[in-house]
Amino acid sequence: MRKLILFMHISLDGFTARPNGEIDWIHIDDDIFDYAGDRTDNADTGLYGRVTYELMENYWPTAGDKPNASKHEIQHAEWYNRVDKVIVSKTMRRHDSEKRRVISDNLEAQIIELKRQEGKEIVMFGSPGTAHALMQYNLIDDYWLFVNPIILGQGIPLFRDTKHAIKLKLLTTKAFTSGVVCLHYEKG
Repeated sequence: MRKLILFMHISLDGFTARPNGEIDWIHIDDDIFDYAGDRTDNADTGLYGRVTYELMENYWPTAGDKPNASKHEIQHAEWYNRVDKVIVSKTMRRHDSEKRRVISDNLEAQIIELKRQEGKEIVMFGSPGTAHALMQYNLIDDYWLFVNPIILGQGIPLFRDTKHAIKLKLLTTKAFTSGVVCLHYEKG
């Protein structure tokens, strides 16, 4: 079965965004891009909530084509354009295509079926609402939490209203010079 991996930036106090969804506090640099890029290369499917998908879709398809594009923008744009995209949304109109599919109901069954399909890993970037829903069914296999050195005090929490305890095993930690620490947990 394919693994579903969550990549999430969080504040030290566990928030994924400010109260209105702002993520201006997240620190991403070349070291973090390289570290995460090594993992995304093992994935052929991106899983997104609607809001995160719309942000990604407005930037990544052409980000690598810009004259001043960085190495990481070129690499991630190539990855983004190559992989299948699955969007979890109750409001997005279905425009399924060869590379894009919308899941609007029966989330648990559809994600289980997605994980059973042939292919590489499935990665989810951000998308706290979708992460909350997947945690209810214990469908996330790995958590890559990029803890940023900031306390927000309020915002959108990563962990909320889980129906059951989710046991995790810490596999690796990686501290970056920026002060961000990546904690990689596997479902235990």
